[in-house]
Amino acid sequence: MEFFAIAQIGLDEQAIQEQITVASMEDHCDTIAVLEADGEMGEIDTVWGEFPVQRQKIRGGVRFVLLTCPNALAWTVTSGFPPAPDGIVVHGTINRTEQSDEFVSSVAEFIEAWRLGIEDAASS
Repeated sequence: MEFFAIAQIGLDEQAIQEQITVASMEDHCDTIAVLEADGEMGEIDTVWGEFPVQRQKIRGGVRFVLLTCPNALAWTVTSGFPPAPDGIVVHGTINRTEQSDEFVSSVAEFIEAWRLGIEDAASS
């Protein structure tokens, strides 16, 4: 399943990669608490529990992966590409085609929380 949110602000790839790190995740998403951050790896607390997380620089921005998530939750924060080349696209995926409505809603809310947090951080 896929989830999208678009932040209507202009950060380029370099700014995303510099500003959105494991250590700064909770500054960009109020549903995350960073428990540990060590470069590209860390441990975070989410609405679904605690997970090890890995960050990767990718073309256009960054990708985060919850390494032990049974739904293989991953999300990207990118700019410069459709569907919003002048904004920031937050794109999340899970490895299931069907899931409970409650879980699907929680993932959609998580991706939306990222959008709101990115917009809030940019206006600060």
